Amino acid sequence: MTTEAPVAPGRIVLLTASHRVAPGLLSWPAWQTLHAADRVLCADEGHPQLPYLREAGIGVEITAPTAQELVDACVGSRTVVVLPSGEGDQALTDGLARLAGSGRVQMPDLELLPGSYDLPGARLLDLVQVMDRIRLECPWSSQQTHKGLAKYGIEEAYELVEAIEDGDRDELREELGDVLLQVVFHARIAEEGREEDGAEPFSVDDVAGTIVEKLIHRHPHVFGGESAETPDDVKEHWLRTKAIEKQRDSVTDGVPLGQPGLALAAKLAGRVRTAGLTVPLPAGEGIGYELLALAARAEASGTDPEAALRAAARAYRDAIRAVERHAG
Repeated sequence: MTTEAPVAPGRIVLLTASHRVAPGLLSWPAWQTLHAADRVLCADEGHPQLPYLREAGIGVEITAPTAQELVDACVGSRTVVVLPSGEGDQALTDGLARLAGSGRVQMPDLELLPGSYDLPGARLLDLVQVMDRIRLECPWSSQQTHKGLAKYGIEEAYELVEAIEDGDRDELREELGDVLLQVVFHARIAEEGREEDGAEPFSVDDVAGTIVEKLIHRHPHVFGGESAETPDDVKEHWLRTKAIEKQRDSVTDGVPLGQPGLALAAKLAGRVRTAGLTVPLPAGEGIGYELLALAARAEASGTDPEAALRAAARAYRDAIRAVERHAG
């Protein structure tokens, strides 16, 4: 009496690829598996990988197998690669899980093979795509301008500072995203070139490219032949290269006058100190001149007067609430 040898169950490979990586840029293990597979299946005839697989001589069957059909296709030690298509993938994986849990089916080996991975910063591409669609389809967003959004940039920056001062990391992550949104939103508007007649459009890639070039140029101790041993050395490099780039007539050029008063006073005092100038504080009566002197003194001692005043104000707020609770 002879016994039949058990039928080898084979292997199912679910090949995934990041939509943020150009189609065709697959890992070497992915290409090896595709070339060695007995069958390659895909339910989506518009799958972005298909042209590149066919160019590589890999035959792809456009079909949406059920879980049982997929298991049957693997009988006899056969390897079947499935390109997930998005729609229907959940039903297929759920079906495979049910078959495995039933205990009535000899299941093939199941492998999830990443064909490509996201690089750091890849989700920024998602943000750009989402912003593009919102700009086109949202009645409010499609009408926004640089000037109309300006106030939100200020608000988001202050909320970011508040999250930092609170030490709330969850809030910090959210507020950083809100600030990033403002950057991408403005860049998307600028790409259209609608606001100013004759203005040269620019995109978020141009924005990123500009800051990359600036960072490289202003860090010769990192990307060039110069050296910097201390933070003061780095600041000196930064100020020197910035002065050459801007060709400014005054150390006050480029200081935004619209910033809060204490921060403005400290910034001006810092510019004077860094330039080695001797400029007496203007004499005058009133609280403004007293605050100017306090701001200059704070800057000279390495204290941010704006942050110091905010900290004191927050302590004052807490004291007010304590009194309110006691009187409540």
